[in-house]
Amino acid sequence: MPANHHRFPRSSVDGGFSWWWWRRKFSKREWTIVAAAAAFSILLVILSPVSVSRAFTNTSANSGTASVWVPFTPSSKAQKNSACNDLPLSVYLFHGGGILSGFVLVFVFVLIQCRIIAVCLDGSLPGYHIRRGFGSGSDSWLLHVEGGGWCSTYSSCSARRRTKLGSSTYMEHEVEFLGILSHDPLQNPVFCTSPMLYAHMFSNIQITLSVAYHDFFNWNKVKIRYCDGSSFSSHPDNEFGNGTKIFFRGQIIWDTVMDELLSIGMSKAREALLTGCSAGGLATLIHCDDFRSLLPRDTNVKCLADAGFFLNEKDIAGNRTIDSFYHDVVHLQGVAKSLNHDCITRSEPHKVHFVVCYRNSLLKTLTEFQQNPEMGVFINSCFVHCQTWAAETWHSPTSPRINNKTVAESVGDWYFKRAAAKQIDCPYPCNPTCYNMDLNRG
Repeated sequence: MPANHHRFPRSSVDGGFSWWWWRRKFSKREWTIVAAAAAFSILLVILSPVSVSRAFTNTSANSGTASVWVPFTPSSKAQKNSACNDLPLSVYLFHGGGILSGFVLVFVFVLIQCRIIAVCLDGSLPGYHIRRGFGSGSDSWLLHVEGGGWCSTYSSCSARRRTKLGSSTYMEHEVEFLGILSHDPLQNPVFCTSPMLYAHMFSNIQITLSVAYHDFFNWNKVKIRYCDGSSFSSHPDNEFGNGTKIFFRGQIIWDTVMDELLSIGMSKAREALLTGCSAGGLATLIHCDDFRSLLPRDTNVKCLADAGFFLNEKDIAGNRTIDSFYHDVVHLQGVAKSLNHDCITRSEPHKVHFVVCYRNSLLKTLTEFQQNPEMGVFINSCFVHCQTWAAETWHSPTSPRINNKTVAESVGDWYFKRAAAKQIDCPYPCNPTCYNMDLNRG
């Protein structure tokens, strides 16, 4: 499937302004105001990246430590324009020509630029946590997109604004990188044990070799925080509906974070893996083609969706609740613009969003997917959600297994093409390793 670009158009100043004002003489007071406004704008641009670079430097300094809490980094590209959200809405009235003083002109320019900046549902800055890679992983990148459901009404989106799922104000300043994000070579490897038979002049000697593959532990790791309620696919068409100040900027957040990561080294990536859990897993599916298109042609790029495949099935009451829910999400937040064009021409946009939970239906839906030798699947019957970000489920002595392989081992086999990675469990509750995930057992 070809890469599908859905970039929100950049703002521009068109012929709506009357340019004759530039030739008129300004009073001393007007020039003073223009100079002050310009100086403030320049100061804002200069100071904004400084705090971000300091946070980034502190993060990088700890890259050699296996266990560390990684600080939150607000998006510097969004931060440069963050003050614009508080400008009075009445400034819009001056757009369109007429007599413009220098003061109004400067802030109209700023406001036009601000209308498409990346912000969370409440208008706060989006961001991410980053930990630099080292050694052989210094030019490899692993991005993990946070999950957290969706909001389908103005009321539910408004409620999210007062939580970390809708505002960076409520997010943890530091998070611990575990599971697929871990820098610990004991937590993020794949161990393979293979017997090899060597012919000797006098006898045959069987030697067992244990080979440790440290797949992702020393890569650059980024945890992208989730605060838009749309799997990073909303557009601002319906902002401020019902009189609420809610920003629908998911796609713009995605574009901004990608631009920023590319500018700090990802553009030279040799290896790249985009992954996410739940709503982040769905975001991975939605943005996989675009992610591929952003990187060099010779970069090995793959996408891993963890618990991000949602079936259009009836619930226990016989209703298609998820169909109705995603219909509302797509239409409220203008998600259709971010979906694959070829898919939405064959189906309704909201049906593309949930990518069409029941074992037989899932396997039937994935039949064509499984036949592709480039694809990989790991489907276990354990009652647990999101298995890539936690050490207990990703790779540990108590991790769930299929054919004695953990999630980490299967993902490593698939990404590095060591072996076929199509692991499908028996029906629930047959898998004894799932018992390890019962946190309430006595």
